[in-house]
Amino acid sequence: MKKIAFVLALFVTTLVAQAQIVNPTKWSFDSKQNGNEVDLIFEATIDAGWHLYDTDLPEGGPIATTFVFEDSTLFDFVGKIQKVPEPEIHFDETFQLNVGYFGGKAVLTQKIKLKSSDPVEIKGYVLFMSCNDETCTPPEESEFSFKFNQDTKPAVPAEGKNAGAVANGVDSTGGQSLWLFILISALAGFAAILTPCVFPMIPMTVSFFMRGSENRGKAVKTGVFFGLSIVAIFTLLGALFSIGIFGPNVGSILSTHWIPNLLFFTLFLVFAISFFGAFEMVLPNSLVNKTDSQADKGGLIGAFFMALTTVIVSFSCTGPFIGALIIEAVQHGGLRPLIGMFFFGLAFGTPFALLAIFPSALSKLPKSGGWLNSIKVVFAFILLAFGLKFLSNIDQVYGFEILSREIYLSIWIVVFFLLGMYFIGKIKFSHDSDLPYVGVGRLFLSIVTFTFVLYLFTGLFGAPLRTISALIPPASTQSFMVGSSTSAAHTRVQQAECGPAKYADKLHLPNGLSGYFDYEQGLACAKEQGKPALVVFKGHACSNCKKMENSVWLNPDVMKMMSEKYVVIGLYTDDRTKLDESDWVTSADGKELKTLGKKNLDIQISKYGTNSIPYHVIVEPDGTEYQMGVTFEDDEFKSFLEKGLE
Repeated sequence: MKKIAFVLALFVTTLVAQAQIVNPTKWSFDSKQNGNEVDLIFEATIDAGWHLYDTDLPEGGPIATTFVFEDSTLFDFVGKIQKVPEPEIHFDETFQLNVGYFGGKAVLTQKIKLKSSDPVEIKGYVLFMSCNDETCTPPEESEFSFKFNQDTKPAVPAEGKNAGAVANGVDSTGGQSLWLFILISALAGFAAILTPCVFPMIPMTVSFFMRGSENRGKAVKTGVFFGLSIVAIFTLLGALFSIGIFGPNVGSILSTHWIPNLLFFTLFLVFAISFFGAFEMVLPNSLVNKTDSQADKGGLIGAFFMALTTVIVSFSCTGPFIGALIIEAVQHGGLRPLIGMFFFGLAFGTPFALLAIFPSALSKLPKSGGWLNSIKVVFAFILLAFGLKFLSNIDQVYGFEILSREIYLSIWIVVFFLLGMYFIGKIKFSHDSDLPYVGVGRLFLSIVTFTFVLYLFTGLFGAPLRTISALIPPASTQSFMVGSSTSAAHTRVQQAECGPAKYADKLHLPNGLSGYFDYEQGLACAKEQGKPALVVFKGHACSNCKKMENSVWLNPDVMKMMSEKYVVIGLYTDDRTKLDESDWVTSADGKELKTLGKKNLDIQISKYGTNSIPYHVIVEPDGTEYQMGVTFEDDEFKSFLEKGLE
């Protein structure tokens, strides 16, 4: 309750702060230069009764003070931030954590080493938040600029270096237009609708709002409230992230942990069985009686909980969208987390609100009869097929190797074959209307379905099935190829150029590529071979990873460069493999990371400031780095690889 109260208080404070500026912490900046070594001095003056948080805070606490540089390619960090005085450690009742903070005055000094004696300007801002015993200011930014070597020739800026390093509370991520951020947030919301975990939520929404749709006014009111509830939930989520209540990896946990995936599979299965007519999903009589006495209130309550269910289930696929938005928003501070999640929720919730209102018109159409039930049955088949993806996530993340690609495809072939038979009237359920003849619409739907079944069948022979590769297990999980005496598992190339790869007994790269699964081992091999390394942050449960690997990576030119010119390092950020104690690492917040996935995710966030996957980094032998997220354009990824070979 204390955390919830704190969130609400901060939310109100954030809005009020727009009209009444509270600025208890003032910053001044200075520097001392000795040759190419420079001390960057950040001095904070804090009003009485207020405090400024430390640069190092435990996970789940408030936002730490962070120094964000526009371009860190101009210098190297030397050592950790020096703090005078040292922060005081206090137990924070709100976060139930020991946190460090400064009161009165704090001088924070970061030593750096300039990479040349040319003129250079180092710009950026301090991201911070101030609190007293009752309230906190929203995250704020204070810009700084340092100029050095101004009496010499113009500087030639470094090109292509990593601009995303994080060290000792220092983040070098550059700025971004707020309007561009809003646009990206909205586009991410619309894109999330098209993901395989969100699309099957449509029949659940339609089924829920079909009841009571005879009252047009009530249906519209409930549907609009349903959409607004989705927006409110995402916005509150942004507010929680903005003050550090949740870590940025909660979306990853929901999409990879066995418990939520098993719950989501069960939910899809139960809905599918219900849509087939085995039982009707209704509220308990006691609850129905209570809601009947307050019809309007009951309808709105039901709409809210349906919205909450939609948001929770969608996390399995929206996690990467939300994770990327939250990481970006928290790094830049201010109202970005709240604004970003508001526009994400608005774009995501609008189609669902329209779908919630639409059934009220369906029930008024003449001769509706049993065709509405037929829609539910069709949705049941789709739910049955798509729900299998959650079991596949568990199987791949935990390495059980039970639900292989051919078993998965075989189940889909049976499910969609039965759907085709249903379209032509060869299968009939107890509550279906009589079908005296097959209409033109059913005929064409059956043709599409049976064609899709034949397309799936080719996957058993090894066809990549690129158009649906994001929805099915990768080809490397297929234990046999029809018509071949050699199993696919045995044809994988796991012997990399510099000897056996660690974890190759459990992990693999797609399309027969050889490579490494340990960051340090892969970079060491690249250095030994004198080749650039292609670091790929990916996931077992990552749909876009599989889609890209089964489309863009299969381009002949791309495959040739990756297999011959690069040392490929595949870093699974959701892998649950236990590390040997000697391989444990400690994150910046002091937590011991004991699994391979957590270690890889920490590398990605700490070095590149994002947890979005897939994410590609080219590391040249001289340390130059080039970065790229997801792309489904062959030429774009090909150009990216060529850039690393120049």
